Amino acid sequence: MFGIGMPELIIIFVIALIILGPKKLPDLARALGKGMAEFRKATSEIKANLDIEDDLRDMKEELADSVSGFIADPSEQADETEAQAESAQEDQGEAEKPGLTEKKHDDG
Repeated sequence: MFGIGMPELIIIFVIALIILGPKKLPDLARALGKGMAEFRKATSEIKANLDIEDDLRDMKEELADSVSGFIADPSEQADETEAQAESAQEDQGEAEKPGLTEKKHDDG
């Protein structure tokens, strides 16, 4: 505990007993205990808030990733649709040429 061993604690207690006296020492110990309890409570609340913020940050990143995936997919689908439309137009253009279909039947 803070590099203070049992002998140091006994010395501090004896000095406090001499300076404050036996009447005020229990009140001081009680106040010190309450202060330590409040400090622990405050640090645990801060840790909990930091954990919540980390969780929120992780969720935000996951949401951003999933949204960017939805945004990327439609653009890829649009590119694929355009390519399919162009190939369909080319196929339709080749089918309209009269010489191509007749040559295939003559060769076979």
